Amino acid sequence: MIHQYQLGGYNIVLDVCSGSVHVVDEAAYDMIAMFEDKEKEIVLQEMKEKYAGHEDVTPQDLEECYEQIAALKDSGKLFAPDHFEPMAGRLKEKTAGVVKALCLHIAHTCNLNCSYCFASQGKYHGDRAVMSFEVGKQALDFLVANSGSRKNLEVDFFGGEPLMNFDVVRELVAYARSIEKEHNKKFRFTLTTNGLLIDDDVIEFANQEMSNVVLSLDGRKEIHDRFRVDYAGIGSFEQIVPKFQKLVAARGGKNYYMRGTFTHANPDFLEDIKQMLALGFTELSMEPVVCAPGDPSELTEEDLPVVLSQYEKLAELMLEREKEGKPFTFYHYMIDLGHGPCIYKRIAGIEDETECSDMREELTDRFGDIPRPVENLLRISLLRKQAHDLFLSDVQGKNEVLTFTFAGHADVRAERIPALLQDFGGRMAFYAKGAYLQHRYKKCGVVEKDGEMLLTLTESILERMRQYLL
Repeated sequence: MIHQYQLGGYNIVLDVCSGSVHVVDEAAYDMIAMFEDKEKEIVLQEMKEKYAGHEDVTPQDLEECYEQIAALKDSGKLFAPDHFEPMAGRLKEKTAGVVKALCLHIAHTCNLNCSYCFASQGKYHGDRAVMSFEVGKQALDFLVANSGSRKNLEVDFFGGEPLMNFDVVRELVAYARSIEKEHNKKFRFTLTTNGLLIDDDVIEFANQEMSNVVLSLDGRKEIHDRFRVDYAGIGSFEQIVPKFQKLVAARGGKNYYMRGTFTHANPDFLEDIKQMLALGFTELSMEPVVCAPGDPSELTEEDLPVVLSQYEKLAELMLEREKEGKPFTFYHYMIDLGHGPCIYKRIAGIEDETECSDMREELTDRFGDIPRPVENLLRISLLRKQAHDLFLSDVQGKNEVLTFTFAGHADVRAERIPALLQDFGGRMAFYAKGAYLQHRYKKCGVVEKDGEMLLTLTESILERMRQYLL
């Protein structure tokens, strides 16, 4: 499967199944679009007719282009088959009946009266009510009982406005924490709020217990206050923005999302995103309105070209801000080509013990026991981080010698090197010319072919180097 699009003067072809991204010229872009559906002779004939008036695209160029596309296909970088499709049934069967997340409607009531609210002002077309602790406890017990081997469980406190039932939120979080160890589970909580009831207690609790907080702000004041009003018809922008800013600052600007809604009144939602950025928010999301047909807020066919152009302009704005050193995150554009879905790339990007622990938990959740080679990769990722902290540019094991080379900018306590060497009892030597340490591990009984023993020794040496030199 391929996806083609044009943006910023680039012709981009994404091969979905291989993850390859190709930037091509116009002729290749057009040829790729018909490559799989037509015979070679027909493709070349149609392309030659289309580019007959282009002096810079000759018939020979087009034939070479076809062969290059065919070579990319043969190498698995274009029109790659979906190797996971045959496994889909087995994977689905493996997780059948397993529940890993709950959205708890902790409050079917709200202190705002948003006209576009899909939940009918939080009531969901029923009576106003709040969830009792006993009902919530049963929900958490159900999640644990039906989560199978999954260790990480997710619970989103939703509404209505969940802070209108804040005491029960507290009680349920406390209960969940009390049963984690017994059931070998770890809860990850999210809170979605309109912000009116945020205070210091809420901020402290959210920072302690909520992995993520979703904050509702529609962007521009005039847009926000048009819809997100109280029961007296007064807009909430001025009340909630300072509360949101205080909460986000207390969270270090991380682990939150500013969620807006675009409607028929603001299909130009990029202006709302710019307002959020101006207020200091950088973790952003804008969602299309969900409402009944004929509702005044409903997006129309006439709005569609505006909305589509906004997504392209949003990408351009993100690139501009990245170059200026002022990046921001947009929820639906979270694609990390460096550390994306490939497990090995994600392991390579691990930077600390916490990330390594999270990766282990995810691997265990998804695949069961972690294979030894993958566990070794996790250990190597931490070794790389430890070496970086010690200003080491290279660590190598060869010919029964471990060599630790310092970077030119190394900032270590060089006067402690003699004490470090003495601690190793003659197995370690320092070479000032070239600035490197060498450890002869044969004297420790470590065999070069035993990768795990070598890893363990390297971990031990780096730890002692840290104690002496930092």
